[in-house]
Amino acid sequence: MGTAASNLTAQRLSTLAQIYRRGQASPLMDRALDKVLAYEADVSRQQLAQLQVDLAEFEQRYHLSSDEFYRQFQAGQTDDRLDYTEWAAQIQMANNLRERLRLLSGDPLP
Repeated sequence: MGTAASNLTAQRLSTLAQIYRRGQASPLMDRALDKVLAYEADVSRQQLAQLQVDLAEFEQRYHLSSDEFYRQFQAGQTDDRLDYTEWAAQIQMANNLRERLRLLSGDPLP
């Protein structure tokens, strides 16, 4: 999404937040937001499930858990082979999706 589109979306979300803070949201707005959040959570769950399959393949191939591999990768204890870079990127994507799901579910920040 471009900067102009992002700014417009941010302005719209700010407007919605103001309406909600004032207690002026309609039931239709509530239902629409619930559906958008549920849809985005479903898509994120599907993407995370696929990433978990991919991560399991790396774990099996290298006989190492993703957590342990990522610790070693971040500490510079692995070489620069393409597989390792891809594995690390997939771990980061999975972590980002987990955080996205936490936000979409409305869980408070730790």
